[in-house]
Amino acid sequence: MAIAREHDLHKRRSSRNLGLAAVLVAFIVLIFGLTIAKVQGGAALQAFDHSYRPSLDPDHVRFQHR
Repeated sequence: MAIAREHDLHKRRSSRNLGLAAVLVAFIVLIFGLTIAKVQGGAALQAFDHSYRPSLDPDHVRFQHR
């Protein structure tokens, strides 16, 4: 009996571990991609500070002439 011989359980665990690693890497890539897509907007990013900002209101008219 060799010392370095792998049991069937170790082979199954390693394949599960590789599958889990692939899922985690895919999740990280998804989150990173969404972050990059959101940051590329640049000027559209504004903090939420509980105050009214006319620049975010599509119905706001800056100069209203009647």
